[in-house]
Amino acid sequence: MSASVVHLTESKKQIQQTARIFEEQRRAFRRSPAPTHTERRENLKRLKRMLLTHEDRLIEAIDRDFSCRSADETKIAELMPSVQGINHTLKHLNDWMKPDKRSVSVLFQPASNRVHYQPVGVVGIIVPWNYPLLLAMGPLTGALAAGNRVMIKMTEFTPRFSALLKELIEDNFPQDLVSVITGEADVAADFSSRPFDHLLFTGSTAVGHHVMKAAAENLTPVTLELGGKSPAIISPDVPMKDAAERLAFGKSVNAGQTCVAPDYVLCPADRLQVFVDEFRSKLSDMYPSLRDNNDYTAIINERQYARLQRLLDDARNKGAKVVEINPAAENLSDGTRKMAMHLVLNPTDDMLVMQEEIFGPILPVIAYGNLDEAIDYINDRARPLALYYFGYDRDTQDFVVNNTHSGGMCINDTLMHVAQDDLPFGGIGASGMGHYHGKEGFLTFSHAKGIYARQKVNSGRFVYPPYKTPFHKMVYRMFIR
Repeated sequence: MSASVVHLTESKKQIQQTARIFEEQRRAFRRSPAPTHTERRENLKRLKRMLLTHEDRLIEAIDRDFSCRSADETKIAELMPSVQGINHTLKHLNDWMKPDKRSVSVLFQPASNRVHYQPVGVVGIIVPWNYPLLLAMGPLTGALAAGNRVMIKMTEFTPRFSALLKELIEDNFPQDLVSVITGEADVAADFSSRPFDHLLFTGSTAVGHHVMKAAAENLTPVTLELGGKSPAIISPDVPMKDAAERLAFGKSVNAGQTCVAPDYVLCPADRLQVFVDEFRSKLSDMYPSLRDNNDYTAIINERQYARLQRLLDDARNKGAKVVEINPAAENLSDGTRKMAMHLVLNPTDDMLVMQEEIFGPILPVIAYGNLDEAIDYINDRARPLALYYFGYDRDTQDFVVNNTHSGGMCINDTLMHVAQDDLPFGGIGASGMGHYHGKEGFLTFSHAKGIYARQKVNSGRFVYPPYKTPFHKMVYRMFIR
């Protein structure tokens, strides 16, 4: 049997399994549409136990998928925020579940208004390859907190981790509560076409178009966590060592394979060389060597590695100055997917590095004259998932906040807004729609049902027909003002 026939047969089985599990979860939700606070807490605690019990296995699987994924990066960027997100949810879930009392106009008294938060039903989560643990656990935490059933489509680009997560979920949760689906692009396309009650996708803007189109056929509400080109602005007066150090960290974590990694830097023209020197120095302090350094993560696969090399070749061929930062001057061209950091100085708009989300260790640096010019540069382009500003003047910080749009923002730091349990995370425009994390995650996966309630006394009968009575006229005049 040919490889293509085997692939089609396996995909067909996975699609059939997806359909069967989806129907099982729908039936299970019909049987139990309002899980109690106790049930939701137990599901979250079970998820936390699973992560902590199998911490080493999870780290090893991700490491093998990347060929080298820093164990400490997996702990700091995936396991720790996943567990902290569960802890935060456990602490606040009882308050989140309480109905909100709302006011009632005197016209409608006596009565009461409240908002009741109900689970939406069956939630679909599509997970990318760059942070496969965090970007599965974060949405799962919010969906379980809200009382839903959940199906998770894992990426085919992390096969070992995806298989492990599937095994662990099956060992810890009934299939009609949480299920993991594996498979390639055709399985993912089928998954996104299912009539979920909510669908959350994390990935590229290009694929996000297809996911939203498929969901629209079922009027499925979507949360899209996309990416784009997240800028960083260096002010004229911030100490360059501060900005360079924090940018070096934010860009090098996971070798730049982060949706909120700084994608390009706007630097005052007279400080450009200072930035290059400080960035090189700070990055070299963090990673004195690359090839055999387990702290420095490899590129996920050959396809992504080749794509990044094409971006560099395109920039060089179009006249950019490319600065390679390879502290130990190692040979990285053979037998490894480790890739040195590269600064691309003063790139032009016709270069691919300024047209595509980079998602790797390449950082364009663009000189600007004044802050208004830098802000105009950002606002002339698609709204980014993150924006970073480096400068200690509070008035200028407020100016940047108020005159730019982005999904989220850090002032004098990078990436860290994503790890805040009590901040929403999400995009805007081309970088996505909707948000989750913390209470916003609970709300995203809940239906806020408005409830108006009367008891025995019915004051509303005074406005029943027949109309045009003196009382109708009096009521109209009283409340039209």
